[in-house]
Amino acid sequence: MALSTLAACIILGILPLLWLPALPDIRSIWCVIMSGCLLACVRPRLLRYGGITLLIFAWGVLNAMQALWPTVNLPGANRQVEVIITETDNMTRHQAKIVSLNGKRLFPSVGVTLYGQYLPFPVCTGQRWAMTVRVRAMHGQLNDGGFDSQRYALASHLPLSGRFSDARLIEPTCSWRADYLQSLTHTLSPYSWRPVILALGMGERSALESPVKEIMRQTGTAHLMAISGLHIALAAMLGGVVTRGIQFYFPASRINWALPLLAGVSCAIGYACLTGLQPPALRTAISLSVWATLRFSGRLWTPWQVWLCCVAAILFVDPLSVLSYSLWLSAFAVAALLFWYQWLPMPAQQHWLIHSGMSLVHLQIGMTLLLIPLQLSIFHGISLSSLVANLVAIPLVTFVTVPLILMGMLLHLTGPPLIEEVCWYLADQTLALLFAFLQWLPAGWVNIDARWQAAAWAPWLMLICWRLSLWRRIPALCLTGLAILLLPLWRTDRPGEWSVHMLDVGQGLAMVIERNGKAILYDTGVAWPGGDSGQQLIIPWLRWHALQPEGIILSHEHLDHRGGLASLLKVWPELWVRSPLGWAGHAPCFRGERWQWQGLTFSAHWPLPKAQTQGNNLSCVVKVEDGKHSILLTGDIETQGEMAMLSRYWLHLQSTLVQVPHHGSNTSSSLPFLQRVEGKAAVASASRYNAWRFPSLKVVKRYREQGYRWYDTPHQGQITISFSPQGWEIHSLRDQLLPRWYHQWFGVPNDNG
Repeated sequence: MALSTLAACIILGILPLLWLPALPDIRSIWCVIMSGCLLACVRPRLLRYGGITLLIFAWGVLNAMQALWPTVNLPGANRQVEVIITETDNMTRHQAKIVSLNGKRLFPSVGVTLYGQYLPFPVCTGQRWAMTVRVRAMHGQLNDGGFDSQRYALASHLPLSGRFSDARLIEPTCSWRADYLQSLTHTLSPYSWRPVILALGMGERSALESPVKEIMRQTGTAHLMAISGLHIALAAMLGGVVTRGIQFYFPASRINWALPLLAGVSCAIGYACLTGLQPPALRTAISLSVWATLRFSGRLWTPWQVWLCCVAAILFVDPLSVLSYSLWLSAFAVAALLFWYQWLPMPAQQHWLIHSGMSLVHLQIGMTLLLIPLQLSIFHGISLSSLVANLVAIPLVTFVTVPLILMGMLLHLTGPPLIEEVCWYLADQTLALLFAFLQWLPAGWVNIDARWQAAAWAPWLMLICWRLSLWRRIPALCLTGLAILLLPLWRTDRPGEWSVHMLDVGQGLAMVIERNGKAILYDTGVAWPGGDSGQQLIIPWLRWHALQPEGIILSHEHLDHRGGLASLLKVWPELWVRSPLGWAGHAPCFRGERWQWQGLTFSAHWPLPKAQTQGNNLSCVVKVEDGKHSILLTGDIETQGEMAMLSRYWLHLQSTLVQVPHHGSNTSSSLPFLQRVEGKAAVASASRYNAWRFPSLKVVKRYREQGYRWYDTPHQGQITISFSPQGWEIHSLRDQLLPRWYHQWFGVPNDNG
């Protein structure tokens, strides 16, 4: 079997981990293994390839099972463990590897994030601690188009989080990387661009300030601040060049052509270890090792064969890296480069300076056009200024700043301090020059909605049609393909249809009423120091779904319901706001208020005008109806408010669906209220790991006994209710719209905190 064919089998065998709704059981895996072994031994090639692919698939599934083993077996009780600290903020958040459980060694070690407590002694990476911990399985908010934290946790091999009740330091020695980083940070303290230097040299991005990150996002240069393949490859190139230079002093009989190659790969691996073997660095080290091995084979390998072998090696070593967005961004970028240079090569130029400049422009145009599909899928937008920004940033950072940083890092170990200071000073000045240029550029980030995902492949289609002259031979096929890609841009709203989306915002509430491309929000999620649901979740969600918000109904003043209000009004200052709070600019939301919007009728049923109640019982209860179906939005109203509302206005509360009051607390959802609403389904918004253990099991049971179908965001993620003249239906993201094995409810089945 050809090596490239084996690589293709490995990739095809691991790829199903991206889409499997559930992992097969162990019996099924044994059947797959036996089938693969039998097929791999037969004579027909295709059957042999299929057998090897089945074996690789079993390898990937077994790795996924191994990754989920801690989520099944470790939560639910206190555990005596030994951990090695792998990352820390030197305060209350630490990442570690559990290497021993109840005195027995764990292999492989299990990643865990410990938070909320200070350790009794100064902490650094590499230390070994004995702890009593209580852990829980990873669980993340899940919204259509939002950040998938469960997928990220598994790709990062951090399936657990938790707290410790006792900690004893066993080995106080820090890792050599931690000592080096501390010394380097102290040396760089006088330089204004120290955080960026540490990000470029050591991969420490946590110290980057928000304004710097925003500049890089607006200009599309954020990729330069990670320890990417570019930096590792540059370290390998410098190691190879230095070794080749030393060889000039060797006798001809002692010169070996492979020595610079080995030295370059060794430098790359050493640098990757120095930066903490972050996933991009590790993947680059693996790729360079594969490339060097192929070179040693003595055969001529095409770029596509090398690409296949590198991707396959990464997936074979770490099958869960298939879940990593950064892997596919890197792999897609390299594939786009190969495609661009093979299908649209750069014309030759006589003068080297002109050729270099045109090559850089040619490269940036290709990367900008061909990376649009993946950029839209991951980042939901593009930077219009990235072409100009990267024309300056990539050469400056790659050929000036990073070599200066690498030289400074080497001299920090061995060289004279004066030359080291010169390196740091020059690196700092080049970064000052770079960011002065980036700040001068206009803000270029443009948010793109999901309808453009298919259209983003148009540059690939047009390049293929032009290169193969398909636009001359079969223009109808080219136009048909282009029309299919552009088809999603034409929104078709069916008459009479509307939707309500309960977003998964954790321990808060945010609902979107959608019709004809417009939206009204009922509550705006939670807020926390440094951020809120509006900024991080609701605004991106509305933009990704091409919805134009027109108003906000605010149930009451608690921060878990109005947390994103300021962020939303900052982006859309023309939004009207209704609430019972009497704040400046807020229209009233009291009993008797009634208004129309996009053919829907909104009627407020609580609180009373000039009510003296405060807190949860001040919640504005609103009914939304289309004449046939309706949903009752209740905020955080409690039993006292429910009974007062029932005593006067019980005739108007009947509704098809109800938003469960107060996140499912036992202080709400009284039996008379449920009986009066006579709903068919109830939807609740809560966080799985919340201190109050919402929703209450008693409340869930109460709803089900009254004939309600129960849905909640901890189990279902985002919940979408679609109404039409024919009826209504509920779609849950976690187990209906996007069922994936890495989206499941891990850990204790009934554990919500």
